[in-house]
Amino acid sequence: MKKMVLIAQKDIAIQLKDRKAFLLLLLMPFLLTAILGFALKGVMEGESLPATVIGVYMEEDPLAREFVENYLQQDLTMLTVKVAATDVELKDWVNQDEVDVGIILPKEWGEQKTPAAILAVSGKESSALFTQQLTDSFAQTAWTMSNSTEKIMTNLAVAASYQDPAIQPGKVQAELLNGMKEVVERKGQYVEVASIGEREVSSMQYYAAAMAAMFLLFNAVRGGKSLHQEQHSATLDRLRMTPTRVDFILGGKFLGTWGLAFGQFIVFMAATHFFLGVDWGESAVQTLFIGLVYSFAVSGLAILIAAFSANEKTADTAGGIMVQVLALLGGSMLPLSAFPEVMRKVALVLPNSWALNSFTSIMNGATWASLGAAALVLLAIGAASIVIGSARMRVSALSGGK
Repeated sequence: MKKMVLIAQKDIAIQLKDRKAFLLLLLMPFLLTAILGFALKGVMEGESLPATVIGVYMEEDPLAREFVENYLQQDLTMLTVKVAATDVELKDWVNQDEVDVGIILPKEWGEQKTPAAILAVSGKESSALFTQQLTDSFAQTAWTMSNSTEKIMTNLAVAASYQDPAIQPGKVQAELLNGMKEVVERKGQYVEVASIGEREVSSMQYYAAAMAAMFLLFNAVRGGKSLHQEQHSATLDRLRMTPTRVDFILGGKFLGTWGLAFGQFIVFMAATHFFLGVDWGESAVQTLFIGLVYSFAVSGLAILIAAFSANEKTADTAGGIMVQVLALLGGSMLPLSAFPEVMRKVALVLPNSWALNSFTSIMNGATWASLGAAALVLLAIGAASIVIGSARMRVSALSGGK
């Protein structure tokens, strides 16, 4: 074990001397977090829905007036209604983009004899769809209530014709109308948007977690290259001449990569917190724990890259491609919610996706129990990479046949 620690210390000391590469791995994720966090703040956080201006022209129809005055013209910050005097005026508003969508409510619309007309503005088709859904919802509700009331009153009238004193159609109709009026006039909040955890995650928080998950992967590339560099410089040959087993050499390289990756995460976490105001969650221990097990998985990938690459150049190229692919599929560049279902399923086997989701869950107020699956998956990925990579390297020229 002491030999492994000494090899790890030697690797860390060598990497720290390469200040240019080390600063690149610290400054780049920090700068990208700041740029993406500020640039996409409005898109991701969705602080308010875009205001929609609806132009309306209505002819004399009771249901149309009820729809406009008591349904559309409510105290909604996202909706503004402009009532046109004529249909020509409304069409001018639509053509001149003075409204986002127009709607014409003709006579006998309430009797389902003439449909309403939606006038879509070019480039604002979503507003037209939104208005159509509002209109359909109101009309279907109103017509359902009307038809139901008519059938009830008809049945009551038939029953009253048998001169049953307990049946009073007039009284029932009055109570029914009053009840419906109370329901229509009642103002309440029936839908609330809420996050799964206790808090919502901002764009700055998301991209801090995303960049951490992405740039820690570069340690796998650096660790894989390090083994080939030492083979090329004959450092490994000199180590094999000492009473040091190959397993100890690989273990030392693994520990060195693990220490560098976790150290990079600690520095990045502190920098984003103090300079960008990123809240990594109430429990720093949870965040550091996920960072530790993710660094373990990344270090295992370093052994795998070294085992399946022929030289330093191949490790650099293949590792760079691997990082970009994993970052794209794992949600570091775009949130996974923007991906189709197939790609979201692919992300379930990627270590950076598990790390990213864990970081954002902690920011959202996750419990320790909810982090268990991610921790086990990351540990399994790291362990499997170590076992496969070590088995291949034992029979390769890198191990000298030992």
